Amino acid sequence: MDLFTPGHIVLVLVAALVIFGPKRLPDIGKSLGKGIKEFKGAMSHIADDVEPTPPAPPVTPNAEAAPAPATPPPAAQPPAPPAAAPSAQVQGNGTQQS
Repeated sequence: MDLFTPGHIVLVLVAALVIFGPKRLPDIGKSLGKGIKEFKGAMSHIADDVEPTPPAPPVTPNAEAAPAPATPPPAAQPPAPPAAAPSAQVQGNGTQQS
C-alpha cells in the first residue's frame, strides 16, 4: 500500500480545494513557496558561517631534518597578595579594642 499514489494525491488536492476554496489556494501556494525559499537561504547562510578547520601542517619524512619544537615560555606567576595590616578588633558589644 503506497502512500503517494496518484489517486491519493488527487484526493488531497480536491480536499484542499474544498476546504480553502479556489481564491485562497494560489495565496497558500505562494506563501509555502516563499517559506521554502527562505528556509533554503537560511540553511545555506548557516553553512557559509561555519569556519573550515585549518589544514594540518605537512609531515616531513625525515624526523632529523625537522626543526625541534620551540619550548613555551615559563608561565608567569601571579603577584603575591599584599600583606594584611593589623586592624582593630571589635568586641561583641560593638566597642573597638586596640
